[in-house]
Amino acid sequence: MATEVETWATAQQHDGVFAFDSDLGGTDHFYGDEDEGLIEAEVNGNWTPQEKALHKARLEAKAKRRLRKSSSRNSTSDSLSESLSGELAGGDPHSPKGKVNANDRKSRAGKGRGLPKKGGAGGKGVWGAAGMVYEDEEPDARDPNYDESKQGDTVYAKVVPVLDEKELEKTVNPIVQEYFEHGDTKEVQMLLKGLNLGHNKYEFSSLALSLSLEGKASHRELTSRLLSDLAGKVLSQGDMARAFDKTLRELPDLILDTPEAPQMLGQFIARAIADHALPMAFLDRYKGKVDCDYARAALDRAAVLLSMKREMVRLDNVWGVGGGLRPVKHLVKEMNLLLKEYLVSGEVSEAEHCLRDLEVPHFHHELVYEAVVMVLESKGDKAIQMMVKLLQSFWKSGLITLDQMNRGFQRVYDELPEINLDVPHAHGIMEALVDLSYQESVITKQLRDACPSRGRKRFVSEGDGGLIKQ
Repeated sequence: MATEVETWATAQQHDGVFAFDSDLGGTDHFYGDEDEGLIEAEVNGNWTPQEKALHKARLEAKAKRRLRKSSSRNSTSDSLSESLSGELAGGDPHSPKGKVNANDRKSRAGKGRGLPKKGGAGGKGVWGAAGMVYEDEEPDARDPNYDESKQGDTVYAKVVPVLDEKELEKTVNPIVQEYFEHGDTKEVQMLLKGLNLGHNKYEFSSLALSLSLEGKASHRELTSRLLSDLAGKVLSQGDMARAFDKTLRELPDLILDTPEAPQMLGQFIARAIADHALPMAFLDRYKGKVDCDYARAALDRAAVLLSMKREMVRLDNVWGVGGGLRPVKHLVKEMNLLLKEYLVSGEVSEAEHCLRDLEVPHFHHELVYEAVVMVLESKGDKAIQMMVKLLQSFWKSGLITLDQMNRGFQRVYDELPEINLDVPHAHGIMEALVDLSYQESVITKQLRDACPSRGRKRFVSEGDGGLIKQ
């Protein structure tokens, strides 16, 4: 054994055996229980040649591993000592052996000139360096979509998807509701041109009709104007006809919310034909072909309006209202007609309904003014009683406010001298009307006291010297 292993020195330490191998350069080894058994067998001289060769191979492998570990520790300590010596000596902190900065974005491998990557044009969300101008890229022949026959004829266009029925309703309803507020048909045209309605263009007119039937009279007037302005520009007469056909079929459902839907739709049809939004032969297509009673009532209403020659000119006022969009002269005529019909019929509810449909609460002082003037120009006390009853009903229902009532009477007070030229007894009638209005709580005491009065001068009979009696 001494010929194979020149010098062995063993020492017992803890769990293993410490061995020094002179042939391996004085390398230290730790052996486990198995190795301890082999060494003991070697000392007793019980090893076979195979066990000796195996033991020698194990020793050599462990020596090599130990050598690699020691060499790596020595290199790390050397680099650390060099970096510390360089830092103390004031060396370059950016050098690979210098101080390492955790926030330094430059290369730690010591390569390059220390410049930012890609000249500062790299990174997420960066289009390129400042001032860089990109040129048109030539088509790549290796691109799978490359087509040599179409090169030079490429056309780029904005494609808007066609709206389906549900999306169309969600898109159109806000447009129509907003139009009822501003009344600008040009804005609606611009919005519709930005939509791709496809073959469902007529759906816009149908939805507008349905919404206006559920709304106010002013909404129906605005809808008639809109259909007239869109005809020939955005919608054709065929689209309008399809829209009215669909609305006629939906009348059984529409009357659940709007009982007067057949009559209103008939007025829509007549107005659309008069405005040339619908063809003149629209009604002829339904003769003898209508089974629904509601649709027949709507078509009959339209036929009656169109058969009256004098009404053809006035179909632009078929709804009888216009709100603040109507001229003042038209509103004054409507109020005069309202008051005259009331004096004939005496129906307060009908007069109140007509005044509400005008939708001009800021102009109700005109109704008060016209009512008072109409009383001054009439004869008898019946007109005074009826007008006071009408004004009292408007006052109690809140239709005419205190401000509007005061303004109407004050306007008559200011113009009373001029009215007296045409109506000599205007002052007396005015005083009677004001007193009765105050008794019925139509006007305030302050407004009653503001009524101008004219003193009566009674002359003496002949022979008394022509003196005025005191």
